[in-house]
Amino acid sequence: MRRRLINSTLAVVLVVVAVFGVSLVIVETRTISSSAQESVDLEALRIVSIVDSRLIGGEPVNPDILSQQSGAKRYAQIHIPGRDTIEIGTRPEGDVTRGLAEGERGESVVVEESRSAVTAEIGRTLMIIGAVALLAVIAAVLLAVRQANKLTSPLTDLAETAERLGSGDPRPRHKRYGVPELDRVADVLDASAERIARMLTAERRLAADASHQLRTPLTALSMRLEEVALADDLDTVKEEATIALTQVERLTDVVERLLTNSRDPRTGSAVAFDLDEVIKQQLEEWRPAYRSAGRAIVHSGKQGMRAVGTPGAVAQVLAALIENSLMHGGGTVALRTRVIGNQSVIEVTDEGPGVPADLGARIFERAVSGRSSTGIGLAVARDLAEADGGRLELLQQHPPVFALFLSREVRSVSDKQSTRPVR
Repeated sequence: MRRRLINSTLAVVLVVVAVFGVSLVIVETRTISSSAQESVDLEALRIVSIVDSRLIGGEPVNPDILSQQSGAKRYAQIHIPGRDTIEIGTRPEGDVTRGLAEGERGESVVVEESRSAVTAEIGRTLMIIGAVALLAVIAAVLLAVRQANKLTSPLTDLAETAERLGSGDPRPRHKRYGVPELDRVADVLDASAERIARMLTAERRLAADASHQLRTPLTALSMRLEEVALADDLDTVKEEATIALTQVERLTDVVERLLTNSRDPRTGSAVAFDLDEVIKQQLEEWRPAYRSAGRAIVHSGKQGMRAVGTPGAVAQVLAALIENSLMHGGGTVALRTRVIGNQSVIEVTDEGPGVPADLGARIFERAVSGRSSTGIGLAVARDLAEADGGRLELLQQHPPVFALFLSREVRSVSDKQSTRPVR
């Protein structure tokens, strides 16, 4: 492409130079020839006027006087009737430019100039035109090379950017080239790079969230299945199998919720539900793990509360808080429920050392953890709570108190059976 641009630009310039150069040469040649002819004609008229004036005055007419008065620099012949021909200067050889003038008393003057002077002038003019044309061609070549580099270099750069995107490096370059068409392509590539980066980030985040959210439920399910395998009593087997099936359903809900949040965190399916059922489910699911750790998990506070949200999401938030207390806390873990205004509140606290002072404001940020954990659980829990229109806060650091705020279902006075969410 670079060679094509240079060749095309050079071809255009050569055509323009040829057309205008030939025209200029023709015009200049004619102009110089016409000027030389006018010059000898004027000199012939000047000499004949001098001869007329001297003849009228009866003054002598000779070469010295005529040469002195006319300032003639060319060869001239003066023919006066009845007299000998008078010559001024040296007669040129070869082709000449001849000028003729006649006086009132019949005299005539012929002025001649060698055409070599005209030819030399034309030659100098042609040299100047040729030099200008050569400079124009050189300038055109330099301009063509510069323009070709200006166009091909960005194209090469854009090709490298596209190849980099294809190889999995989605960093936008934000580089522009001053050419609207190329800048538009760069804008599209940068926008594509940003979209790819967001998609990769979302995929990595989904993988990390899924890994974190599914790890503990799968462990609890595995423990349940082990108890089923070791149980001899049919009733115990049925009870444990029922709990295991409930855990499987919750795992399915976890996966669906994670996929939904990965597409659009704002999409929700909030409904009115019984908080006691969700809390009871979590207590049954986590008691084996707490028994294994020699700890207890209890529930206190207001009973029979109904909230507005997504039961699966609320269960995941509580699971994250309970797991956090199991891993980082100590002693008995207590779930307390209460009502504040039009909100239902679930507090999770334990008897452990609490949240370090330097992590208090950043405890819900991703990759922030007081110990060697992933730092994902609390961040995912807050995202889930906010997606349902609620919020998750750290009310107290020592001992730690986490609170999940949810919109409370308010029953109408006229119809106890009808419900409406208050947000």
